[in-house]
Amino acid sequence: MNCLWLFVFAVATAFESDENIQVNCKDHSVHVKWKLEKTMTANPARLFLGSCFPSVFSNMTQDGAYAEFHYPFSACGFRRISTWKSLVYENQLTYRPLPKPYPPAFTYPVRCVYDSPKGWTPAFQSLSTGEIQGYGQLAFQMAILNHDFSGPAESTVFPLGSFVPIWAAVDQQGHQPLVLFLEECVASATPEMNADTLIHPLITNKGCLVDGKKSFSRFLPRFQSSSIMLHLQAFTFAVGQEVYIHCKLIAWDPDDLNKTKKACNYNKATGEWELLDDPFQNSLCQCCDSTCSGREKKDADFAPQGLVLKSVLGPLTFTEESQ
Repeated sequence: MNCLWLFVFAVATAFESDENIQVNCKDHSVHVKWKLEKTMTANPARLFLGSCFPSVFSNMTQDGAYAEFHYPFSACGFRRISTWKSLVYENQLTYRPLPKPYPPAFTYPVRCVYDSPKGWTPAFQSLSTGEIQGYGQLAFQMAILNHDFSGPAESTVFPLGSFVPIWAAVDQQGHQPLVLFLEECVASATPEMNADTLIHPLITNKGCLVDGKKSFSRFLPRFQSSSIMLHLQAFTFAVGQEVYIHCKLIAWDPDDLNKTKKACNYNKATGEWELLDDPFQNSLCQCCDSTCSGREKKDADFAPQGLVLKSVLGPLTFTEESQ
């Protein structure tokens, strides 16, 4: 975070009020405490601050259930607005009992406003709107979570046939809305790969989950366009050994889905490929059994720096059930 922000001296919280939600704006972060209605407590993975899950969830208090979010402004997709007078960080709390495209059942704005330091001039200032128009470097996250995606995995040992919950997200910061794809993922027995490394393909051909043709691996419905969830079924490759998942992540314009920017599941019942984000565009996945290619000029490799990241998860261990 820019060192000039250390001189911020006036703080305000969300302009709308709700007695069940407490917002505490700090110098570089925010702490939100949310008292939940009973209908919201069944699955904390449906609660979000922007793209982030709760830092703490408790339903054991005398006052009922609470979710707490404690995150820096560089996380969760906070929108930063700079004017000559103020620095503003905006996001929202959401409760999504159903995945997109269904709207959230509850939303609440979170807004922290700080006085700009004296003499400070905002970068990339647009005089017409007072908002930052520049593109900063994106922050990607990828992790193995527990079975309901409500927190980190308690173990990295998975019996054959069980599901490995994989989650990835991109912190949009000052960007326009983005959609995240896993363009390619392979498994190997080493944290680094070279030309001789033995691999097990998982996602190939620009977003085709080929492992799903011989297993029950699937992309799961999105709750945020800037994140993606995957149930990867534990496989026999390198069973009993350390396994690493190597992935290429790409953040992209959600209005520009194409044959090279997509997430495709294989439907065993129909023998057809299906597009995760829009079933009406399943034709974008028809190339999954051949070669998916598209417009070269708007390829992510030529996009602004920060739209692409290679990530490695592991080590994991897949074991025989008897073990």
